[in-house]
Amino acid sequence: MKYVEQIFTIGYEKSSIDDFVSRLTDAEIEMLIDVRELPLSRKRGFSKKGLDAAVTEAGIDYLHVRALGDPKPGREAARSGNHDLFVAIFTKHIESEEGQNALAELADIVRGKRICLTCFERHHEGCHRKIVAERLSALIGAPVEHIAVN
Repeated sequence: MKYVEQIFTIGYEKSSIDDFVSRLTDAEIEMLIDVRELPLSRKRGFSKKGLDAAVTEAGIDYLHVRALGDPKPGREAARSGNHDLFVAIFTKHIESEEGQNALAELADIVRGKRICLTCFERHHEGCHRKIVAERLSALIGAPVEHIAVN
């Protein structure tokens, strides 16, 4: 069954790898887009190789797009609770030539697919993946839905 283009997002904070993959398969995701600058995690199964292997085993393609990750100053601002500074830093980053090129390339790759953007934060409201999803949505005209995790 072919779906209308749709962009989902999901964070893996407080999730096990099994629950995470289950949520992706339940949503019938075709491709997981990892938008972490550094795809490393202390959580078992969520570093790049482990996550790639887990979703590939479930029949989901994996793609890491480093250029759409939140740069270190943005992560530091978010961790310190300075949301406005975080948004300003990430917005400047995504509007840079590197960020715009990465978005355009991603738009070409994902057209017609049911995709999901992922990073750590459980809630999308304060996360850079929400901004990435909104920018990608503007490029390809696909709606955005955020997948809740337990």
